[in-house]
Amino acid sequence: MTLREWFWIVALGGIWGGSFIFNALLIRELGPLWVTALRVSIGALGCWLFLFAMRKPIPRDPGLWLRLGMLGVLNYAIPFALFPLAQASLASGVAAIINALTPIMTVIVAHFWVNGERITWTRSIGVMVGFTGVAILALPALSAGGDTRLWAIAACLLATLCYALALNIARSFRAVEPTALTCIALTGAAVIALPVALSVEGLPVMTMPGTWLAALAIGLISTAFTFQVMYRLLPLVGATNFSTTTLIAPVSAIILGLIFLGEVILPSHLLGMLVIFVGLMFIDGRLPRMLGLIR
Repeated sequence: MTLREWFWIVALGGIWGGSFIFNALLIRELGPLWVTALRVSIGALGCWLFLFAMRKPIPRDPGLWLRLGMLGVLNYAIPFALFPLAQASLASGVAAIINALTPIMTVIVAHFWVNGERITWTRSIGVMVGFTGVAILALPALSAGGDTRLWAIAACLLATLCYALALNIARSFRAVEPTALTCIALTGAAVIALPVALSVEGLPVMTMPGTWLAALAIGLISTAFTFQVMYRLLPLVGATNFSTTTLIAPVSAIILGLIFLGEVILPSHLLGMLVIFVGLMFIDGRLPRMLGLIR
């Protein structure tokens, strides 16, 4: 990859790591449903402004709008709510570490998907190693009898499963222009998330300036901006190289959490992250090639 492409890989990973910090700031005043509702709504608005500015074509098929809207609920609304919900009991860095399991979940889902990619022996090892990393993350909660933390870890795992399902479903929308795809999917997520948040959590109350800034940042920067860059970068670098963003995001979240939130990261968290990263490198074939196990 070129230096410019590596710059964007690192930048995206860093920004997505920062989204966990924004979640932690938002849940000080908002419930998780309003966190996701604001994120997808602000993100959708930013994407639509970009689409009109670039004069991109808008699909007119109602059926396509419905399918993309449902994809948006699965890919955005549900996981964007699960992570802030979990972060009430987990440090931002830990949530980001579990998010790094998304490629591992994707491998599992793809194996059982119709015409999906069948799992290989190296990917099987990667899956087992990845979930070993999650088990290491759960050890402090198990030893202390922390049912809440275990539930929070399960919520993060469910979010990664949503991402994995959405990635496999999204393959059927390759013909749709990326900007329009993101706009419609985020709009579908907002149409569902806003009334649900209003009915369950009532009207949002944001009194701290930091909450407003976090909402704008997570919507415009961590969502609208990053997904526009992602869909343009992915064809240039390929899925394997792009997946390295999942290695950068936890590091970013841990550093930012330490600096801005004073969060404590245990040695078991770092060990769990290392084990998950080894699993990811087995899945994309880098570690087996380095060890001479495959060519």
